[in-house]
Amino acid sequence: MELKSILEAVLFSAQKPLSLKELRDVFATAVEHAEGNEIARSLKKVKEAQLTATLEELAKEHEAANRSYRLACVAGCWQFVTQPEFAPWLKALVGHKLRAPRLSQPALETLSIIAYREPITRAEIEQVRGVTVDGVMQTLLERGLVEQVGRAEVVGRPMTYGTTSLFLEHFGLRSLEDLPAADELRRIVVQKPEALVTADPGLATVPPEQLALAAEQQKPSEKKSEPGAEASQEIERRNE
Repeated sequence: MELKSILEAVLFSAQKPLSLKELRDVFATAVEHAEGNEIARSLKKVKEAQLTATLEELAKEHEAANRSYRLACVAGCWQFVTQPEFAPWLKALVGHKLRAPRLSQPALETLSIIAYREPITRAEIEQVRGVTVDGVMQTLLERGLVEQVGRAEVVGRPMTYGTTSLFLEHFGLRSLEDLPAADELRRIVVQKPEALVTADPGLATVPPEQLALAAEQQKPSEKKSEPGAEASQEIERRNE
């Protein structure tokens, strides 16, 4: 009994796509259900690299066999899927009510920009598209194709966005590395706001011009009541 055959049986019987971690958990638990089975014992701690290599080989075999289904990795999870040419009969079987509404052209364009340049702010998306994207972004967020992933290290700390695992599933991609090349899109220059500059750890953030002014005020040649006093006052004022 080969590892390849075991994986085939597990994925064929699975009710959902399985990640490498989930597959490893299956192999780790199988020993409890196969008393005295040396094969189950030997594969209890199978490595992810071994699983990946075997799955890739199994996928190639199914593709070469020209069956009506194939083994695919989508969003990092493995599953058996039917070939696209059999779609009419499958649609007749399951109907169209489960199919999600198609994305509009503006939504697809916005989604493409996010996928190729994430993490990215809404303002940066609008720079590339040349139009506002408020409504489109709301649609993509509601569909679960895009999510907030953090905040940009720029003035105002705007929210940044990235794609989700549902995005990969929707387009049948293993990862973002499987996206078609889009050099033209990546070459578009997006102007970012000036990075945050902190005068001192624990103090409020001030713009570069204010730091320059503070440095001038701290020069020994200039008579001040206390070096840096005005800069400190300005920082405190901004922190109020």
